[in-house]
Amino acid sequence: MNILLVDGPNRTDLLPLTFTRPVSALCCGILTIAEKYTTRGMTIGFGTEDYLSKKFTSIAHPDFSVLGSVCPTSVFLVAVSELKEDEYLAQDEHVLAVRGGELSITGKTRVEFTDVLNVITKPWHIWTQNAAELEADYDLLTEGRASAPIHSSNTILGDRIFLEKGAKVTASILNTTSGSIYLAKDAEIMEGCMVRGGLALGEHSALKLGTKIYGATTLGPHCKVGGEVNNCVLLGYSNKGHDGFLGNSALGEWCNLGADTNNSNLKNNYDHVKAWSYQTKRFTQTGEQFCGLIMGDHSKSGINTMFNTGTVVGVSANIYGAGFPRNFISSFSWGGPQGTVEYKLDKALDTAQRMMQRRGLEVDETERNILEHVYNTTKEFRR
Repeated sequence: MNILLVDGPNRTDLLPLTFTRPVSALCCGILTIAEKYTTRGMTIGFGTEDYLSKKFTSIAHPDFSVLGSVCPTSVFLVAVSELKEDEYLAQDEHVLAVRGGELSITGKTRVEFTDVLNVITKPWHIWTQNAAELEADYDLLTEGRASAPIHSSNTILGDRIFLEKGAKVTASILNTTSGSIYLAKDAEIMEGCMVRGGLALGEHSALKLGTKIYGATTLGPHCKVGGEVNNCVLLGYSNKGHDGFLGNSALGEWCNLGADTNNSNLKNNYDHVKAWSYQTKRFTQTGEQFCGLIMGDHSKSGINTMFNTGTVVGVSANIYGAGFPRNFISSFSWGGPQGTVEYKLDKALDTAQRMMQRRGLEVDETERNILEHVYNTTKEFRR
């Protein structure tokens, strides 16, 4: 099947993570949403914002348009394939799929999808649904395959652990009884780490010496992580290389948390957490008791930074200083608890270029145009 993955009405709810990518390029589990389709043999294209479409291309003559926030299952894909021209697939308030190249329901009859389905419509869904998606992706990726050898120096509980070629782990405690552990190609868990699954460790990513991981955590490709991490998703190319706690959080690409950066993921009164909404342009109730840090691409924190519960940081922000910064930090901001100034676009691009060069990549014209668009469209939040 040729499928167009359409951002849909919840793209704004997923900012700042979707400032720089389509909804279906978000990761939940081991794979991005788009990869969940391609791994099952589908050909996909992205139905997204114009300024993202050069990097994330569409597809000609799609058989179906599907809501990009849907994490597919085999049952769901069968239901999509059986749709008639005058039908659309839906669940609760979500229009899930239609035939053709537009997610329009005009003149069509609703077909109810009643099976279990994870739909990522809020940033916190990325970590609250990560455990279930990690298990589903683990089964998808490992079915009928044998793991690479696991070194005898490790203590292993359970049997849901899989290493791709080149992955390695030594002298660590790996508990898979509460969730699977998956190491992609050339990933590494260094000595002395304690991991209670689920864990997905992306290609060329590493857990540094003595890292503690628990609660379903996903680290995309080229991440380096140390300290204590609980139920977090780092999309890729991001680092938390030193001690400090990160919990119930979602970080984009090219982020860096300085040594001893910590975040709160639970309020002292145990109340539900409020977080900044780009949709309403105000703090709104998440309905979650555990909600940590949501950080857009290319943002950084200095050493000893403290993030309060439910903090939202935009794209290309640089946060530092003693005390808690505000719970909402706009894109292209520079500063901390004592206040922020605008992080000039040329300076932010220079920093992005230097960081990406360390991984053999660069801020090309496409990347530059995306970041420039985000810079211009977020000016209202820096006033």
